[in-house]
This record gives sequence, structure tokens and C-alpha cells, in this order.
Amino acid sequence: MSQPLAEHAAETLARGIGRRGFAQAVAGVVGLGIAGTAACSSPGGGGSGATSSGTPIPGAGAILQPGTGDRPGDHYLSSEPDQVLWGYVPTVESQSVLRMGSGQTVTIDAVSHEGILEDQGRNPREYFGSHGVAESDVLQDAVDIAAEYNRTPRNFDVDGPHVVTGPIFVEGAQSGDVLKIETLEATPRVPYGVVSSRHGKGALGVTAQGEAPAGIALDEVMPPRATDGRDTKDPAKYGNVSTFTAVEDGHGVMPFGNAAVRFPLRPFMGMMGVAYANAPGLTSPNANSIPPTLGGGNIDIGLLGPGSTFYLPVFADGALFYVGDPHMAMGDGEVALTAMEGSLRGTFRLTVCKKGSGDAPSVAYMYPFAENQDSWIPIGLSDPDGAVNGQGSDLNAAMRRAVVNALNFLEDDRGMDRPTAYAYLSAAANFTISQVVDKTVGVHAQIAKSHFA
Repeated sequence: MSQPLAEHAAETLARGIGRRGFAQAVAGVVGLGIAGTAACSSPGGGGSGATSSGTPIPGAGAILQPGTGDRPGDHYLSSEPDQVLWGYVPTVESQSVLRMGSGQTVTIDAVSHEGILEDQGRNPREYFGSHGVAESDVLQDAVDIAAEYNRTPRNFDVDGPHVVTGPIFVEGAQSGDVLKIETLEATPRVPYGVVSSRHGKGALGVTAQGEAPAGIALDEVMPPRATDGRDTKDPAKYGNVSTFTAVEDGHGVMPFGNAAVRFPLRPFMGMMGVAYANAPGLTSPNANSIPPTLGGGNIDIGLLGPGSTFYLPVFADGALFYVGDPHMAMGDGEVALTAMEGSLRGTFRLTVCKKGSGDAPSVAYMYPFAENQDSWIPIGLSDPDGAVNGQGSDLNAAMRRAVVNALNFLEDDRGMDRPTAYAYLSAAANFTISQVVDKTVGVHAQIAKSHFA
């Protein structure tokens, strides 16, 4: 008989960090050499990155409970139940929870929605405990949000799933500027994550009419149509599938039968955005956290980890920057619905760029744009206006916009004539599906900087 999943997960965690330090250390996955250092235990039970005898665990940081551990930013922002939004992003009318100067850095404790959602019981201690995680090693802010959040009524079938932290007012930012977001660090706060697939969602989800989506048969729908319990109106009985994934030696580990698959972690913030929607009320459909927009948000591009720079056009005074949807790893496409979701501590440098300064690519004043050490990353979205007039999920539209944005960048910022730029993109650039699961789908390009050296 195969080993039960919870038992296998507990064995994996213990094997990765030592039994007496079980669930008290995260893998040493950090950005740009900024490591989460050992910290004293918090009242919430945070570990110290050491065994109970005090011996450090090689390559492991602490369980990063709120307010503990290394927080290298000029500012620190935790995720408090009365300040975060659950399922919605800030609008241009939102009040900031922190102010900072342009060019300063901020460390943010982002909370994963997986493990606290209604279809998982909305009790992270019980949910993660069922997978072998000690009660004291579940993040206190996740527990508090699940139990105490009441800023908006929760409707699991309508609201976005994401816990959104912010917004941050960046001094000097005005509509028409660009906010330059440099990710300096993305450190796992816990040594586990979750990948979820939910009925009616994901690349193979059944349609609202109960039919198979184009290109596949009904018996190829995932999760299987026969397990769909949404008619009960009780999320706990929906039959959704969540796969608990332990972290061992910087890898995600998924058991299957008597074996397991291992893959490297690649932490990044799935959601980085600025206020975009001009919408009444905190729960306007135009501010739902699921679709990415011209203000960024749930952009889900795996290249935006430590060492990357993300540029967003500004639509409100102060930009009103926010984060959420922390990912430990994600394959391009994010086909099942979620990445390997897990809470992260991120550190970001936020800088205001004025038009004409040359501090941001020209396309970024109109559309999200990114880069990392190796590539420029033009982005295309199928319908970047949020929920205005419904949602478009045509990958062809996203692809065309990514190509146009790439052409505009090469022509305006690199001095290429447009026909040559078009030919170059066809010969040497790569266009990749970012994700197909956020109603508004995305495509991003990679233009190698070495080609222009």
C-alpha cells in the first residue's frame, strides 16, 4: 500500500531539515544574497532556524512569522487583517497603509491564500496540520486573516482568492509617471506550499454550461466533471483539489504513489501592481484581484523574481503599490490554476520615473514592461481593462499586443526601424504564454540583451 500523503509530506519535511527542527526552517532560497537570518521565537511560535538544542540548520532560515527575522528594507509592511484586501486590489481612491520616498526599499510579508480559503476550511492550522505541519509553525498572519478578516464580505464564488497587501504611497508619483519596481529578495516564509485546481477553472476546466472547453472531450476535463460539487453551494464540498507540496533542499517535492517528483523553487511575487480601477466600493468587479490590468496586478510572470525590474504606468497620486499571490515556483502557463503558492517575504525598491527622464522604457508609460539581467520583457494582455465590459481571454490578442509592445520598444528605445525589428523578433525573440487562468490571459516576450551588446 502506498504511503499516505500527509505521512509522506511529514517525512519529507523532517528529512529536509531534521526531525527536531521539523517545519521550523525554510529552504535557503533568497534573492541577491539577502538571506532570512535566524530570529527569536515570536509569541505565534516562530522557529529560530535551529534545532531545539540551538544548533543552526545549515542553509535554513527561520519560519518568518510577522515581525521576526531579517527585514532589510527601509520600511517594513506586514499583512494585518484590518488593512489587507481579500479578493480585491486597491483602487485610485484607496487610502495608503504606508508612505515611502522614491528610491527607498520596503520589505513586505505577503500571505498566500492557499490553505486559508473557504474550500480548504478557512482554518490554516487545521488544513496544514492535516499535512503534518505543527500548529505553532503555521504563519500567525494567515491564521489572523482567516479568522478575523471582515473588511469586505467574502463570496468564494465571486471574489478573487488573493490576500493583497498595501497600498503603499510613493512620494512624488503622479498620473503619467512610471513606477519602477526592483525585486531585491523573495524569501519563503515557510517550508511548504500548495498547488490547487478548482472546478470550472484552469486550462482544462469545465465551462459554465457544464461542457468541455474547445479542443478536449468532457472526460478530459480537470478536475473530473463527476467530482464537481458546486451545486451544494458549500465550498468545502466542491470537490476541488489542493496538492500540499513540501520544500526540501530548495526544491518542491510532490509525492505520487511510492515515488516523488522534485523541482527547483523559483520564488517571485505573482501580483505586483499599482492602483488602476476608478471604482466605487472595495468590492467593485473592476477591482477584482483575478485579472491583470494596465496597472499590473496578477501578472503571473515567473521571470519577475529577484534581480528583475517591473515597470508600471501610474494612474493615481502616490502610485498606490501593492503585492500578493506569492509563488514559490510556477511553470509558464500556470495550467492547473495556481502556481506552487506559498507565503514570501519580499523586498522591493520603488522609484518614480518621470516622462522624458530616460529612467524607464518608453512603452512602460502606457503598458506594463519588465526586464532582468538577461532580457527585456515586453508584455501583452488579452483584455487589460479589468472587468470593464466583461473579460476577454483570447491568447491571439495577448500575443499581438506583446509583439506590438516589443516592436515599439525596439523602435523607440533601441533605434531599430520597424521592418527590421519585426524580422528580428521572428528570428531571435521568444514569446511565451505567461498564464491562461486569470480570465485576462497573458503573453510575454524575451529579447536577449546580449544581442545588442
